[in-house]
Amino acid sequence: MPTLYVAPGACSFGAHVVLKELGIPHEIAVVPLRTPDSPIHRVNPLGRVPALKLDSGEVLTENGAILPFLGDLKPEAGLFGPAGSVERARIQEWIGFLNSELHPAFRPVNRPEIFHDDGAAHDAIKAKGAERLLQLLHFVDRKLEGKTWAIGDRFTIADAYLGVFWRWLHRTQSPWLAQLPNLAAFGARFDQRPSVQAALAAETAPPQQKAA
Repeated sequence: MPTLYVAPGACSFGAHVVLKELGIPHEIAVVPLRTPDSPIHRVNPLGRVPALKLDSGEVLTENGAILPFLGDLKPEAGLFGPAGSVERARIQEWIGFLNSELHPAFRPVNRPEIFHDDGAAHDAIKAKGAERLLQLLHFVDRKLEGKTWAIGDRFTIADAYLGVFWRWLHRTQSPWLAQLPNLAAFGARFDQRPSVQAALAAETAPPQQKAA
């Protein structure tokens, strides 16, 4: 069965939720990040999650690859769209935006040290980063208006990924959420899903590999 490497609170949560939604046999390996002795380095030399180890021994990395791959494993679950459909393209559009725009926009706010070694510059980096991040979050909020999920009434792999960033904001009790009513409503629905609750429970258990 496939093994998904995750870290609590990381962007791997989206892939974890998808596996729980699919209900296919899998293992979850909870690993620490940014430590040189973490077992993730034996799977992904960059030391990042998610990483999906297949039965063949091959390893897939990056949400942009793993989420569509998982969605195609069980088409009847409806987490992805049929090949060649506009629906599929819309889901991929969301994943591309989340991966290339929204996810990186959190970095200057949460980890300014990766942009400049001088601690005196960190406040300015955070402030500028916050401006850009809030612009993108307002964009997301507008796209969610009148919808239950990212592309309409059905939960997809795009929602599993978007839920990661909702949880980042919710976890920090961001005051921005008051400005983002559609995202907040999405987040409330997301948190109630059994797959989300199951993934949270698995990731807060003692770090070890577990079958699911």
